[in-house]
Amino acid sequence: MLQVTNVSLRFGDRKLFEDVNIKFTPGNCYGLIGANGAGKSTFLKVLSGELDSQSGHVSLGKEERLAVLKQDHFSHEDEKVIDVVLKGHEKLWKVMKEKDEIYMKPDFSDEDGMRAAELEGEFAEMNGWNAEADASVLLSGLGIKDALHDKQMSELENNQKVKVLLAQSLFGDPDVLLLDEPTNGLDIKAIAWLEDFLINFENTVIVVSHDRHFLNNVCTHIADLDYGKIKLFVGNYDFWYQSSQLASQMAQDQNKKKEERIKELQDFIARFSANASKSKQATSRKKMLDKIELDDIQPSSRRYPFVNFTMEREIGNDLLQVQGVSKSIDGNKVLNNVSFTMNPNDKAVLIGESEIAKTTLLRILAGELEPDEGTVKWGVTTSQSYLPKDNSEFFEGVNLNLVDWLRQYAPPEEQTETFLRGFLGRMLFSGEEVKKKANVLSGGEKVRCMLSKMMLSNSNVLLLDEPTNHLDLESITAVNDGLKNFKGSLIFTSFDFEFINTIANRVIDIKEDGAISKEITYEEYLKDQGVYN
Repeated sequence: MLQVTNVSLRFGDRKLFEDVNIKFTPGNCYGLIGANGAGKSTFLKVLSGELDSQSGHVSLGKEERLAVLKQDHFSHEDEKVIDVVLKGHEKLWKVMKEKDEIYMKPDFSDEDGMRAAELEGEFAEMNGWNAEADASVLLSGLGIKDALHDKQMSELENNQKVKVLLAQSLFGDPDVLLLDEPTNGLDIKAIAWLEDFLINFENTVIVVSHDRHFLNNVCTHIADLDYGKIKLFVGNYDFWYQSSQLASQMAQDQNKKKEERIKELQDFIARFSANASKSKQATSRKKMLDKIELDDIQPSSRRYPFVNFTMEREIGNDLLQVQGVSKSIDGNKVLNNVSFTMNPNDKAVLIGESEIAKTTLLRILAGELEPDEGTVKWGVTTSQSYLPKDNSEFFEGVNLNLVDWLRQYAPPEEQTETFLRGFLGRMLFSGEEVKKKANVLSGGEKVRCMLSKMMLSNSNVLLLDEPTNHLDLESITAVNDGLKNFKGSLIFTSFDFEFINTIANRVIDIKEDGAISKEITYEEYLKDQGVYN
């Protein structure tokens, strides 16, 4: 068990959290949520001992072991992949190394023999004889093939290094597992494997993630960092979000009797529980949900941007025809004979192993690049607006405040100070914030500005390359809702399962020798491919 007692932390005049008192208990997975900059990653560092709090303390059960997902992908370049995973259990690794050094001595003494016997006992107690096999199982589950297990880390690609470090944190059945954005860089198969692993993990997990589908599948509790406090709520992310919205509605309706509010809560819990899966995790969570009382649900201070895309004209009979498109970048062929047709009202997600291929195709569709071969034909009634993954050219060296920055992209009738301030306010730039210079914005603020630019275009086709990058959960939810409600067509890329599955009605899978285009939901496509059962 991990216990946090009266923990407080400030940076200068800024209070991150104060007097936090929580018990994290075995068998539960806690999703730590909060707005960008609230201090989620910092709190994990306090829990791991990497950072000292200014007051209070964190205690771990006697003889218990805590493991942390490390984010330094280049820290083990000269080491073997399997060894990096084994190092996740520090005590076991030290015993292995000392044991090996003793056996390699040319002048093996009686004292060495006694010490080796002690180490063998410790090694056996820690299940050392199965260590390499267990490490290999973790690596294979995450998609690292057997042939790579004895390679140097420097020989792996970056996304493979991410998986090795994740395997390192999972290795050896730690009593407490701290995971900061564990799905970053993982493909959908690896995410599905990790979800299954955590659902069946019997110890304590605390995870920070912007992947709502992942949080919904693995979490038994939500730890909400809000108002400088951390409060625990039973249930997954969707339950927390929907119950906080319900609490806000109840708070606004003061005329309702308490009995009516209790009935409303009971109905809500019954509806939510009915949709839960039959996994062990969901079953135990349902038992906890049934014990919730009216005072347990609380409104949140979270602010959600207002994302609403409108179009100046409707799309006619023809949307898009892509025929035999090929393109090479720096001598490498990234698109090879890609063909597909899209119909009006299609909302298509581009998937595939190559991020460069997907970005290149979007840039061709947006008119930023010409294909080496093939044609792209847009319908005559279409107008496109493009959100690039790399938006730096719109901000670097731009010495304009946000009102003037956005004015560049607004139609003449919408260039007034009043209109632009109001528009920026809906995107969470209020008061003095609109005077910020565009070149000092954070990653999330830049994306909100780019989305504002797209909304003002009134285009009927939106092209978006990983639009949720850098956004917090609140902004992701708002963009998700805005794109679901958009009456036009979309072509987008994303790694967010929930985002894709609730928006896309067409999947375009970019392969090495073309593309597969199907009018199908993302979940149905993954089931067809054997990723999900």
